[in-house]
Amino acid sequence: MTPRIASAPISWGVIEVPEWGLQLDRERVLSEMVSLGITATEFGPEGFLPDAPAERAAALAEAGLEAVGGFFPIVLHREEADPLPAIERELRAYSAAGAGTLVLSAVTGAAGYDGAAELSDAEWRTLLANLDRALDAAAAAGVVAVLHPHLGTVVESPEAVERVVAGSRIGLCLDTGHYTLGGGDAVAFVRRHAGRIVHAHLKDVSLEVAGRVRAGEIDYREGVRQGMYRALGSGDARIAEILAALRDAGYAGWFVLEQDAVVEDEAGAARAFADARRSVAFIREAVAA
Repeated sequence: MTPRIASAPISWGVIEVPEWGLQLDRERVLSEMVSLGITATEFGPEGFLPDAPAERAAALAEAGLEAVGGFFPIVLHREEADPLPAIERELRAYSAAGAGTLVLSAVTGAAGYDGAAELSDAEWRTLLANLDRALDAAAAAGVVAVLHPHLGTVVESPEAVERVVAGSRIGLCLDTGHYTLGGGDAVAFVRRHAGRIVHAHLKDVSLEVAGRVRAGEIDYREGVRQGMYRALGSGDARIAEILAALRDAGYAGWFVLEQDAVVEDEAGAARAFADARRSVAFIREAVAA
């Protein structure tokens, strides 16, 4: 099996969160991806690629990269805030660039990823209905919408993920780091729900650093800065076992290297690139094993 390896700009520290760190320029990030043999990328946050759909497609084509789609944080649980207009605007860029996967994150509405929100039953009904509406809107544009369970959002715990599986038709983006940090067993999840996993974000984690984030000793950004996410194979997320379970289940989607990084200077940029190099090599070896 030859893995379909893609990357995401967050592995180079490029993110939508204000005051996160140095935001490397597009040309550098895309060229470093290509130098690792990566053939496709997610879009990254607003402003990383051009907003105009045709210009976005041209920027990726010029870099020699295929468009996968991207991470799209949006509020989905409030009845008074219809998410469909924003999703449909985003989908126009997907059609122009030939991207096939819209990765939704059900954010709380607050900036950043510190803290979460407990939903009422009514808010859960709204969330689940909007997930199905987003799935149908994406399908009409020839795109697959998935939900990305994520720390600091309204769907972060294994229990919340199971509620989505039971109450919505949408497929899932398995993020190996976030599912592990949320208290889940990602290997067991793959074996139980392989048919619902249509996209994969790969990141390894330090449970020691993550424990301090969960305890409120440091915030999410500081946890990332201190090494909460590690090069694949060097942390506690059992990445090799997860990849084996996905392979055995016949997973045919993208393996997206998506390791949150805080880049503060040139040394940090070099570390991010070195981690990406190690991680790409790990994916190739683990999937082929």
